[in-house]
Amino acid sequence: METKKIKPEDFSVEELEEILKRKREQKQKEALERREAYEGLRDGLLNNIEGEVCTLGTSIGTFYDMLVTETKAFYSIMLDYGQLRNGSGQMNYKIRNGRFMIEVRTNKVKKFDERADVAAERLIGFLRDWIKSSERGAEDTMYQLAMTLLERNRYGDLDYKSISKLYGFEAQFGSDEYSSIMQLFRESNVVEGTETNFYFYRKTDMGIWRKIEISFNRM
Repeated sequence: METKKIKPEDFSVEELEEILKRKREQKQKEALERREAYEGLRDGLLNNIEGEVCTLGTSIGTFYDMLVTETKAFYSIMLDYGQLRNGSGQMNYKIRNGRFMIEVRTNKVKKFDERADVAAERLIGFLRDWIKSSERGAEDTMYQLAMTLLERNRYGDLDYKSISKLYGFEAQFGSDEYSSIMQLFRESNVVEGTETNFYFYRKTDMGIWRKIEISFNRM
């Protein structure tokens, strides 16, 4: 038996509108389901990785503190033993045996004095007031970027390079208050400190020292 083809003219205007409405609703439902499925997968992934990152972060922090304490103590022993020139202020050195080596390097880094803490507090207040007039609010890219650059390291210090990037936003914000805060940051940049980095090596069977990368971003 031949199947009768359905034509638009077989329906009234009201029936066609109802069909279109149901199709739109079905399409919206499918889109919502796809989004919810995606967000569920995303949240599951992030939750799993977040837990691992926090655990590893704590372990690495503990390891770093131990490394600083142990190498600092051994540095004094090397001075007494004559492995370093006593009183030379030598801070870059290597500790090794036949198979493993630790290289310690110190670099001078620019830091801020107490005025930077005042500037940071003022900037946070400025940004929170600024997003009230932004259409995207806290989702505004400028706000998020500026707040990220204000993050402190594990010792509670502001990062010189990050703060320097904030100077480039003066024209975009176009605010006397923002410029005043940036000037305070510049004035507070008067302190120099030192940063200690550790590098690890293992000797291969061929007698070559191969670097062990702790940071997998460099692998």
